[in-house]
Amino acid sequence: MTNGIRLGVNIDHVATVRNARGGRHPDPVRAAQVATEAGADGITAHLREDRRHIRDDDIERLMETLTLPLNFEMAATAEMVGIALRHKPHACCLVPEKREERTTEGGLDAAGGFEHLKPIVHDLGAAGIRVSLFIEADARQLKAAADLGAPVVELHTGSYCDAESETERARELERIITAAAEAESLGLECHAGHGLTYATVKPIAAIPTIAELNIGHFLVGEAIFGGLPEAIRGMRALMDEARAGVL
Repeated sequence: MTNGIRLGVNIDHVATVRNARGGRHPDPVRAAQVATEAGADGITAHLREDRRHIRDDDIERLMETLTLPLNFEMAATAEMVGIALRHKPHACCLVPEKREERTTEGGLDAAGGFEHLKPIVHDLGAAGIRVSLFIEADARQLKAAADLGAPVVELHTGSYCDAESETERARELERIITAAAEAESLGLECHAGHGLTYATVKPIAAIPTIAELNIGHFLVGEAIFGGLPEAIRGMRALMDEARAGVL
């Protein structure tokens, strides 16, 4: 792959703030437009079963107005497959989803759920949608993703970001490095995300076999203090420095 690395900006938590009070402000679609102007390479939005942040009309408006690719995060359910097939976003990232969780707690069990996922991956791919599986940095899950025919995997970086010691973080980073190389050997494009911040992004962005990072919660939080464009440009600069070898 080339030396560049893409930044996908997740706008879910702009919608979280909006939904806390109701109404239309702040508008996640406007956030997507701001992210586009600030240099994002794509927009990610997760339509959950309980619609806790992104809502159906947000997806409709994003599809109407976006000039960047939309990465539609979704659970592997019949309802979400129907919505994806109706809108046909650039990509669908299949993620595990539990109603009681605050945020996605881990990777999808592509190996254990192989038979359930197989027709979903097929139907989305047949509609021209690029399918991604959000998985742990694990050889068994990578093999299952490849066998399912998903062209992309996104490695869960939560354990790396949440590590309580440098030793633990180094161990988690090595798992991601190994998994990203394995993904490439299997013919999979490798993405990564979950919990990445200014303090944790550079070692991940430096991995040459990772093509894209998806980051949202941290950027929306930083936007409170300095604005969304500045937060995105700051993250973009750190990613580019890391890919250029400045660690």
